[in-house]
Amino acid sequence: MIAEMTYAEASLLALREEMQRDLRVWALGEDLGPEGGLAGQYRGLQTEFGGARICDTPISESMIMAAGVGAALAGTRPVVELRFADFAICAADEIVNQTAKIRYMFNGQTRVPLVIRQAIGMRGGTAAQHSQSMEAWWVHVPGLTVLTPATAADNYGMLKAAIRCDDPVIYLEHKALWGIKGAVDTDAPLVQIGKADKVQRGDDVTIVTWSGMRVECIKAADTLRQRGIAVDLIDLRSLWPWDRDMVMDSVSRTGRLVVAQEAVRVGGFGAEIVAEVSEELWAKLRAPIRRLGAPRCPVPFSMPLEDACRISADMIVKAAVDSVE
Repeated sequence: MIAEMTYAEASLLALREEMQRDLRVWALGEDLGPEGGLAGQYRGLQTEFGGARICDTPISESMIMAAGVGAALAGTRPVVELRFADFAICAADEIVNQTAKIRYMFNGQTRVPLVIRQAIGMRGGTAAQHSQSMEAWWVHVPGLTVLTPATAADNYGMLKAAIRCDDPVIYLEHKALWGIKGAVDTDAPLVQIGKADKVQRGDDVTIVTWSGMRVECIKAADTLRQRGIAVDLIDLRSLWPWDRDMVMDSVSRTGRLVVAQEAVRVGGFGAEIVAEVSEELWAKLRAPIRRLGAPRCPVPFSMPLEDACRISADMIVKAAVDSVE
């Protein structure tokens, strides 16, 4: 069945269906019950499933994460809600030194099948402690899978895939996407972890992006089409593992690459893509690779200053045009 719903509603539906399908699936975090979580992503679930499966916790991210790890080791499949990605730093030891390492340290005798939900990105004056895109932090940690859904359909299919994954998944949802509607096919196969989405095909320049930047890249691709430049647009969706084959095949054909990320440009995941492409396809590149990312500064509370930190469609257009001309 195909239905129109928001990005937030899609994740709510996905979690509800997974909890109905598998009694081992449950969620814990702050304000999940009567409050319904951020953007209503847990609305009504505590009434339907009870407080033992939609569990409200004290304000302690380290405790929330530690409880999730223990519960996963005990045989359940927790969805750990850490709200803003910025708050996950408070649970960094539990994530980096425990969750990500346990399977390795116990020689595969046990796994940690849990999902760690974090809201990333800028969204209208949420300021420096609530606006960060920290995906590169988690990609750097062996043992973690990192997903960044950008559409309602992906938020539905990828959350289901994450819940069914036997390894820990960092699940990054962009705050600015919560209210955006899209068509969701509830009968479609689950999104394959590690498989990118070819948003559109073109032969002139490859643009690679993920999460909220997909929206700006689509705008840029439309503008470029009017200028006679055909974009091969790739939404990675999964940052680890990432779809290296799709990116390499695309750049091999176009000879040009623009990588656009919302996160701080310095040390961002875009740099990893640029390095990999440069090492493998140097002889096939027709122009220098362009890499777009935010300046290395805290995200301001002021809306005009926040906008100054954003990567816009116009900036992506310029980078693509400079690459082609």
